[in-house]
Amino acid sequence: MTTQHDTAEHTQADHVHGTDCGHQEVQHGDHVDYLHDGHRHAAHEDHYDEHEEVAEHAPADHAHGDDCGHDSVQHGDHVDYVHDGHRHAVHGDHYDEH
Repeated sequence: MTTQHDTAEHTQADHVHGTDCGHQEVQHGDHVDYLHDGHRHAAHEDHYDEHEEVAEHAPADHAHGDDCGHDSVQHGDHVDYVHDGHRHAVHGDHYDEH
């Protein structure tokens, strides 16, 4: 699994993530990421980190598309699909977590 770890453009001064913040929570190892404006944020000291990783599901397991039954979310130049609490985007032979 590939993991990207970058500082988020949003800060804790802009918005505080938590159980009642209105953003979807995704368990990510030993912490929770929050889906926010097309990003996955995790609190880290005085800022949020951006988390992105390869999804646990593959296109061979389930093909996302117009009739797949999952909500779609426009994300820049592509569409993400909300699947089991995750946002998937097709990337070659796998899905990326967004």
